[in-house]
Amino acid sequence: MDNVQPEGKKQIALNIVNARAKHKGFGAGSIDLNNVSPVIIDQGIAVIDIGAMHAKSKVEKGIKFSMNREDVPTGRQVWVVWVAVDRTPEGQFYGGITACEMWIDTEARRGWKILADHVNKLDAALKRKLMLEGLGSAERAALKSLLMAHNEEWWAASPEELKAALSE
Repeated sequence: MDNVQPEGKKQIALNIVNARAKHKGFGAGSIDLNNVSPVIIDQGIAVIDIGAMHAKSKVEKGIKFSMNREDVPTGRQVWVVWVAVDRTPEGQFYGGITACEMWIDTEARRGWKILADHVNKLDAALKRKLMLEGLGSAERAALKSLLMAHNEEWWAASPEELKAALSE
């Protein structure tokens, strides 16, 4: 199959959008991942790990993932949390947070996750939704502590619903 675009049609392309570039026209601002960061919560410790954007976080490296949970019977639960930062004229704040589960057996180099769930939760965070089902109180406390330490002003300006969800 040849990759020839009919004449008169605009070429559809994946735009890489960042704060430095000023894109205008067709497809402008289609996907902007500059305002979302992945946080890994592993054994009660939350860290920002940008590698998780491409499934290459520290805990995911060298792991063969399966969609079958039974393939990882002795794994430990690890969370990828997508944190979106929003901006208003008053300043920035944590706008959307979603959590995705995965199980990892480091010894066996096997893991379980549903990639579609991770992508859908990333999309939900970008849409400023709050989805923290499954996160225990220890994980919520670790995430809250990380977000507060990362930027106290953003935390203070965040919606009360978000603060309450992380205080449960």
